[in-house]
Amino acid sequence: MRRVHVIVRGDVQGVGYRYTMRIEARAAGVAGWVRNRRDGTVEAEVEGTRDQVDAVLAWMAGGPPGSRVDGAEVTELAPAGDHGFEVRDSV
Repeated sequence: MRRVHVIVRGDVQGVGYRYTMRIEARAAGVAGWVRNRRDGTVEAEVEGTRDQVDAVLAWMAGGPPGSRVDGAEVTELAPAGDHGFEVRDSV
C-alpha cells in the first residue's frame, strides 16, 4: 500500500476540482480525502496500491476541464488503512 499527501497549485478552486477528484478517486478504488485551502491550493491524501495512487496522481496533474495545474508537491506517508474517499471542508 502507498499513501501520499499532495498540494496542487494553479487555478484549482472554483472549477470542480475536488468533486471531480472524488469521482476519479472512487473509480480508481483509493481511499483518502481532498479539500481547498485558504491559499488557493487544493490538498489531498490518497491511499491505495501503487498503481491506483499513480493513476490518481496522473489525473491530479491535469485536473478537470477548466482547471490549470501549475504543479503538485507530493509527500510519501505511512499507510493509514482508510476506507472511502471524501471531500472535506476547506481550511
